[in-house]
Amino acid sequence: MATQAQQPPHLHLAELTAAQFIDIWKHFDADGNGYIEGKELENFLKELETARRGAGVDPANAAFKEKMKEFMAKFDKNADGRIEMSELAQLLPTEENFLLCFREFVGSSSEFMAAWRKYDSDRSGYIESNELKGFLSNLLKKANRNYDDKKLNEYTKTILRMFDLNGDGKLGLSEMARLLPVQENFLLKFEGIRLTVKEFDSLFTFYDKDGNGYIDEQELDALLKDLCDKNKMDVDSTGLGGYKKSIMALSDGGKLYRTELEIVLCRDSTL
Repeated sequence: MATQAQQPPHLHLAELTAAQFIDIWKHFDADGNGYIEGKELENFLKELETARRGAGVDPANAAFKEKMKEFMAKFDKNADGRIEMSELAQLLPTEENFLLCFREFVGSSSEFMAAWRKYDSDRSGYIESNELKGFLSNLLKKANRNYDDKKLNEYTKTILRMFDLNGDGKLGLSEMARLLPVQENFLLKFEGIRLTVKEFDSLFTFYDKDGNGYIDEQELDALLKDLCDKNKMDVDSTGLGGYKKSIMALSDGGKLYRTELEIVLCRDSTL
């Protein structure tokens, strides 16, 4: 007999708390890869339809399959056949909907990178809990949300539970970028070509033509073009310009140092 902990959380359509939202997410994202897909997605939709109709649902039923198709058309914004947390949040808004609050004020990848640079105050390559608290405090003020220290601590823990995939108590750039809409998350474009530290060091040294220890906008432009060509990424000049603008938002007065570029391109960063 299944224990209470193993039971799927009920998908009430009323507003959920952040903790309830995470419980639902973690239950259905069984493999913890950051998506609900395949059998997980079928189970999620089955539970959702049961909650809506108050009766059991047969996934083999043609009507259920049609519902699933309609659901994906509406919520799977990038049409990759799976649902990510930010897509699910549209269906299950929480009383503290950080995702929607965040997007109101950080709508593009370049704005996101500028925010990252501001709140990664010690340049560690991570947003730690105290830095995240400052980020959320500023966000809540902009959104005219009322909060106290206790609530702010709770929100900080909630965001870490949502996005800290490796459980180290801090958010790396790629973890934090999951707050962005899929189409704006330029880091996803580089997921398949993340470099080792050795590969990255060679690349940085090659494109730092004048050997001054940083890459400027022109050098970054050449690096990204070659990287996209080498990996057969279908990116037009507009897309490339967007990537460049986003990455340069990390720079210091137009100077992109090794550590800044490393957190974008390097899969086993030493940071």
